[in-house]
Amino acid sequence: MTGVLEDARARGGAFHRALFAPPWAVRVQDGAPLSLAALVRGSGWVLPGPEPQPVRMEPGDVAVLRGPLPYVLADAPDTEPDLVVQPGDCCTTPDGVDMCEQLELGVRTWGRSPDAPTLVLTGNYQLRGDLGSRLPATLPPVLVLRAAEWDADLLAVVADQVVKDAPGQQLVLDRLLDLLLISVLRAWFARPEADAPAWYRAQADPVVGTALRLLHEQPAHGWTVASLAAGAGVSRAGLARRFTGLVGEPPMTYLARRRIDMAARLLREPDATLGTVARKVGYADGFALSAAFKRLRGVSPAEHRAAAGAG
Repeated sequence: MTGVLEDARARGGAFHRALFAPPWAVRVQDGAPLSLAALVRGSGWVLPGPEPQPVRMEPGDVAVLRGPLPYVLADAPDTEPDLVVQPGDCCTTPDGVDMCEQLELGVRTWGRSPDAPTLVLTGNYQLRGDLGSRLPATLPPVLVLRAAEWDADLLAVVADQVVKDAPGQQLVLDRLLDLLLISVLRAWFARPEADAPAWYRAQADPVVGTALRLLHEQPAHGWTVASLAAGAGVSRAGLARRFTGLVGEPPMTYLARRRIDMAARLLREPDATLGTVARKVGYADGFALSAAFKRLRGVSPAEHRAAAGAG
């Protein structure tokens, strides 16, 4: 789980405090790949997707919504949205009138009144690549955790930091967004009804769990199925069969994707060279990494780096 969630690194994530007084409803259609919405005070509803099943939220509850489909936050399921959050973090009326200036209440805070009874914190990842390659597919369109089901005390820290405008504040908020996501998902996957992904459930297996830990702790090692099986204390055929059955793919396929996920993150660093990254993730040189990267990601390392820089 650490390895998968390690790939969730927000860069320029958007955080906001929104203040509402009934009746209120806002449609969020900013195209973000993943969003979090938490109720700090008051009450409300989240209506995800094109055919929403409304879910009531109380203080301390948090919702994780998988994009890019739009969703609605409202005081009641039948309240029609009178505000729309557009791509580029712009807020308009349903017919497109810009409302940013009229709703601004301070640093990362918007609403019609600072004394409104309902306070919602929202945060989102701006780029799908910031979530790694595996995480989005493991999540339902929406999941909601109640205050008693996760570490809701984190909301007080986030609420305090969102309104600050100190040097390096965006970096602080990015890491808080990551912390919120990890805290919520850790609690969610622990629930029996969560239908946790195969790679999460496989960690509990004494053989496959050992193999997974070896791959994550030493991804650059020259692993073969035979050496991995020896580390896990089973036969080569036994490991291959058991690993594929529980994780959903063979060990070397899993390792290749893990290495490329690591490379994708390392390539964002401005001073990283292709050769250095290749050696860190287990490839002999930049040519070998480039071939594997293009095969698994569909773009070259250079194209990936350029896209990340543009984001």
